[in-house]
Amino acid sequence: MSGSTIFLIVTATLGYAFLYGPILVLIVYSFNESPLVTVWQGLTTKWYGEVWHDRRILDAVKLSFAIAALNATAATALGTMAGFALARLRRFPGRFLFTGMISATLVVPDVIMGLSLLLLFIAAEQALDLTSLRGATAITFAHVTFSLAFVAIIVQSRLVRMDLALEEAARDLGAKPLQVFRRITLPVIAPALAAGWLLAFTLSLDDLIIASFVSAPGATTLPMLVFSKARLGLNPEVNALGAIIVVLAATTLSLAAWWRRGGRARRRGGH
Repeated sequence: MSGSTIFLIVTATLGYAFLYGPILVLIVYSFNESPLVTVWQGLTTKWYGEVWHDRRILDAVKLSFAIAALNATAATALGTMAGFALARLRRFPGRFLFTGMISATLVVPDVIMGLSLLLLFIAAEQALDLTSLRGATAITFAHVTFSLAFVAIIVQSRLVRMDLALEEAARDLGAKPLQVFRRITLPVIAPALAAGWLLAFTLSLDDLIIASFVSAPGATTLPMLVFSKARLGLNPEVNALGAIIVVLAATTLSLAAWWRRGGRARRRGGH
């Protein structure tokens, strides 16, 4: 092999080891029999049973997935409308401000966003004379606030590359605007919608800082629970939880890749 090939192989190996080595170590130590993370005493699967019977973890998982699903659905709907406005409405009053508001959530630090949302909810509680707006509902609204920006950018980029002649041809043939959207535009942007939904779901499931600001007692998400356990001292139960999440994510990606490959094969077979 040539020197450049060897260099590429070594670089790729080191890169993958750097990225996935810690994940592999986490999975291996989830089978550690010792309750201490740094001490290896043998193989066991008891920590996976501990995760299954830990009510706090199960409640946090249910809450996190519920919030992530609601956030992804709302962010996809709102982000799609924002993406259409940015891609199709070239000039309208307040476009510069609207674009800035969409982009701001991408660059503002999570600490600043979490603090500003906390102040917003406190002000709303005082203005509306409510007991508390913080909790699962507040976390969902907060996640939608920054997730819709990612969806808007993805949908906008797909719409910009879309051939408008398809929609014009459909209108010339007598299709109504709703029919054009349902039969032409929606199938074309469907991959962008799916990507935006999955990205919003992942961002919500991964968020710790913003959720910590707007949360309330009884509304503990999975990242918050894991962080609190890490502060008190990690144990293989947390490693087992992380290994389960890694396996679920890898399985989902594998199924998505298989479905996409099958779709391409069917399209080639149709031609």
